[in-house]
Amino acid sequence: MSEAYTGGAHQAAAPPPSEAEQRSATSSVGELLGEVTKDLSTLMRQEVALAKAEATESAKKAGKGAGMFAGAAVGGHFVLLFLSLALMWGLGALMPLGWAAVIVAVIWGIIAAILALQGQKEMKQVKGLPQTAETVKEIPSTLKPGEQTP
Repeated sequence: MSEAYTGGAHQAAAPPPSEAEQRSATSSVGELLGEVTKDLSTLMRQEVALAKAEATESAKKAGKGAGMFAGAAVGGHFVLLFLSLALMWGLGALMPLGWAAVIVAVIWGIIAAILALQGQKEMKQVKGLPQTAETVKEIPSTLKPGEQTP
């Protein structure tokens, strides 16, 4: 029996130190602050890149919606043009040609209404920068390591 008797109890070995514990034991405060500054700088660059990507996507959707509104404006212009011609021809001559102009104007009115509804639908899909807003809210809690993040 060359081993010492420990009374039947097994000694649990201490867990090895984590990488962060090893780094904090061997690094100076200045080095640690430098790393924190570098990490914050990286985080802020990533947030700006995310904001740019979301802004580009929102701008594309807004542009599409604006294009639909422009189409509705052109349609509205034709409504006024043909209704004006129809009224002029209808009242002036009381001929079927005037009523034909009214039918064309009504068709353009329907097209304008469809384009306006499509433009409105596209504009409702523009949400701004939701992911950026969410991750920016998380930054203050990240800087407080002792607190639980929701």
